[in-house]
Amino acid sequence: MAIYLDANSKIIVQGMTGAEGMKHTQRMLAGGSNIVGGVNPKKAGETVEVEGKHLPVFGSVKEAMDKTGANVSVIFVPPAFAKAAIIEAIDAEIPLAVAITEGIPVHDSATAWAYNVEKGKKTRLIGPNCPGIISPGQSNAGITPSNITGRGPIGLVSKSGTLTYQMMFELRDIGFSTAIGIGGDPVIGTTHIDALEAFQNDPETKAIVLIGEIGGDSEEKAAAYIAKNVTKPVVAYVAGFTAPEGKTMGHAGAIVSGSAGTAQAKKEAFEAVGVKVGKTPSETAQLMREIISKLQ
Repeated sequence: MAIYLDANSKIIVQGMTGAEGMKHTQRMLAGGSNIVGGVNPKKAGETVEVEGKHLPVFGSVKEAMDKTGANVSVIFVPPAFAKAAIIEAIDAEIPLAVAITEGIPVHDSATAWAYNVEKGKKTRLIGPNCPGIISPGQSNAGITPSNITGRGPIGLVSKSGTLTYQMMFELRDIGFSTAIGIGGDPVIGTTHIDALEAFQNDPETKAIVLIGEIGGDSEEKAAAYIAKNVTKPVVAYVAGFTAPEGKTMGHAGAIVSGSAGTAQAKKEAFEAVGVKVGKTPSETAQLMREIISKLQ
């Protein structure tokens, strides 16, 4: 088992023929993902050879789904066109859409998400501005390197892409069921809570690592959710303890104003519900090691 993405996932890439899309299509294929085609209205009908596989290019997500049975789309479309690409995926009712694109205007993300809600949330959107999702040994939809770690009992949900990779590397000998980078923009499709719920219900996942960062209240909400709904052990790391107030740090959503959104406030919220918080990613990994050793 894994969450959202597994060996049965058939992936299409919106923007596959662009430089970023092509580079990461090659990497996903090399990592074992089942990529069945791409979408680019201007190149519809063409075939592109990637990693020895001949991939058809379709004019729309709907056509790609009808002809290949695709159930996942990874979106590598420039920011100006990303809203339209996400909405197209929603209209096609693809079960999972992963928006990698960074720099999408917040208004566009908010519009696309509101549209998905209005349509009944038939599409799970991950991102935007994220590394995507990987279920090691099964499938990879996004830009997470496939060779960091193998399959194992840990579930990982993170606002930070780089820290996702670091945590996977630190715990690479244990392995992961699924790792999700949810993105650090103010409006995102899949939240910490969504992932926590899915990991709680996934038999393969025995323990969960949550990585948050300053800004917003996603971590505080996650802590409240854990207290009521999660029985599996959770450890957390919050990035940004040294961040100055009023300055956006890296992600558009990572900004502290007053005491709201500070790393310290988030740490206290987690600890109040029994979630141990590491001072560094390495310490957080060590906390997880201790948990896994007790479970065995």
